[in-house]
Amino acid sequence: MELVTFIFGEYAPRIADISRYILPFVAVLIVARCIVSMLRERYDPETWAYLYLNGNVMVPLRHWECILGRARSVDGRVDDPAVERMHACLIRTPEGTWTVYNLGKGRTYVNGEQVLPGGAPIQDADVLTLGTVSARFVDLTEQERSSLLKYRHAPGRRVRPSVTLLLLTIFQIGLLLQHLAYDAGAGLGVIMAFAVLATVQWGYFIVLRASGQRGFEPEILALFLSTVGLSVAASKTPDDMLKQIILLLAAIGLYIFMCLWIRNLDRVKSVRLYAFIAAIGMLLVTLVLAPVDNGARSWLHFGSLSIQPSELVKVLYIYAGAATLDRLFVNRNLIFYIGFSAGCVGLLSLMGDFGTALVFFVTFLVISFMRSGSFATVFLAVAGAVLGVLLVVTVKPHVVARFETWGHVWEDVDWRGYQQSRALSAAASGGLFGHGAGNGWFIGIIAAETDLVFAVLCEELGLITALCCIASLLALAGFVVKNAAAGRSSYFCIAAAGAVSMMLVQLCLNVFGAMDILPFTGVTFPFVSMGGTSLLACWMLLAFVKGSDTRANASFAVVRPERFTGGAGVEDESEPEEDYYSPGGGYYDGSPEGGYYDDPKDGYYRGGGRA
Repeated sequence: MELVTFIFGEYAPRIADISRYILPFVAVLIVARCIVSMLRERYDPETWAYLYLNGNVMVPLRHWECILGRARSVDGRVDDPAVERMHACLIRTPEGTWTVYNLGKGRTYVNGEQVLPGGAPIQDADVLTLGTVSARFVDLTEQERSSLLKYRHAPGRRVRPSVTLLLLTIFQIGLLLQHLAYDAGAGLGVIMAFAVLATVQWGYFIVLRASGQRGFEPEILALFLSTVGLSVAASKTPDDMLKQIILLLAAIGLYIFMCLWIRNLDRVKSVRLYAFIAAIGMLLVTLVLAPVDNGARSWLHFGSLSIQPSELVKVLYIYAGAATLDRLFVNRNLIFYIGFSAGCVGLLSLMGDFGTALVFFVTFLVISFMRSGSFATVFLAVAGAVLGVLLVVTVKPHVVARFETWGHVWEDVDWRGYQQSRALSAAASGGLFGHGAGNGWFIGIIAAETDLVFAVLCEELGLITALCCIASLLALAGFVVKNAAAGRSSYFCIAAAGAVSMMLVQLCLNVFGAMDILPFTGVTFPFVSMGGTSLLACWMLLAFVKGSDTRANASFAVVRPERFTGGAGVEDESEPEEDYYSPGGGYYDGSPEGGYYDDPKDGYYRGGGRA
């Protein structure tokens, strides 16, 4: 308070109070701008090759893994009775070679030779026959791909990321002022932590923007959540902020490493088996060596350092569980993944960490459905899980106690309902705008900074800011759903869906558990709850979200299309041309042939071509 008084004089308390009412609206602007940029701006897909049907119908291939068939949901639709619903698939390697695989009972041919179960290579100008329908495969040349790049719109033109980042900096300054004004323990460590975070985020933005990157929404949302988490840490342990900021910088560093690592899909696939082994190994070591704490074996202690291996296993689970399209049609791969998932959930259950086991199980359901497309597999897994839960409830007394407390926290406020009853009181007392960062009493309750952190947010920062934190994670989930339609490989789509599923399940269990809407499970709020291992895992999971973003010049986790062929790929900073939409209502695809849609949803093109 003395520092704020020294800077602002007698107006210091008034400035801190005013910031309480301004910051929630700044938070709304930050999240809203990211949502508009991610979900509302036009998303031009990539195009890698074409199939020419009957010499004049051009079907674009917009992924590295494209299913061909009669179904409306396939990537390359061939609407002919002789073609099966899912007839064949075309798979592209990062080096640019294509392979075709037959999927159904029908036959597939390349230049008249039948495609065997192991697949067959296909090159530019080869004739691909599906049943009785023939099509000429056209792989884009360097010049054609460079031409297409000029018509793809990069993000950040209507919603400038620099402005959003400036709003985030204002939000950080406001939180810092509140801590200095309301929290007697806040001092130089808190100032340095916020200053270092602001410096790093602007340095990250400047470096990537100088390299041509324009998509920063996932990082800004993660930085916004991490800023709120830093505020929670400043309220709980203001004298230990050096450790917290080092952990946050390490998390951002691991995020950058993961983004660079997954750029090479072949490299990702080459170490998947090691990820399987490491995940199971870490859980086994925890089960054997970790001491029992509150009925669970979750933490390994190395002197003053504590690690929760299950948080890091989340990253390994997603990394190993996602699969490319060529593996999805081999049943033994799905069976192996189910066994791996059962092993992870089983070991977590033996450790007594049922909250994390539930997070893994729901993520398993999401990934298994995306891998198999079978509701039967999901229903079978749910049935097995219900039986497992019934068994666990009968043998684990602390789990039984949590279910008994659920919905009855006010009946025993001095024992079983102690934490949640006070969490509800603190959340209600904060109102819409909160009492100010560092000005709450609930932070002194056990697990307030981790499992019950939502109550801290509501009390100190207000319901508006707390809801913005929830909206940030929901926005990332919506972003992944939108990216799935344009992803290069099923691996990135499945990995991103699995990552956000984990975050959303954690979010629901943390918020609803603290508010007594669901049984209290003791899981963290992604990016916000204190805990170094959790923070590291959340930022690493964010890399999978970034890897699914194929917007033009949006993600450094994705190699730009021109890098594959050496094309110029000059970014077109101009606004879209007026004739981007054809006079007849068709959608021009920007190709050298001049093809365009009659209907953007039907997947067919008409126009000229080099077939």
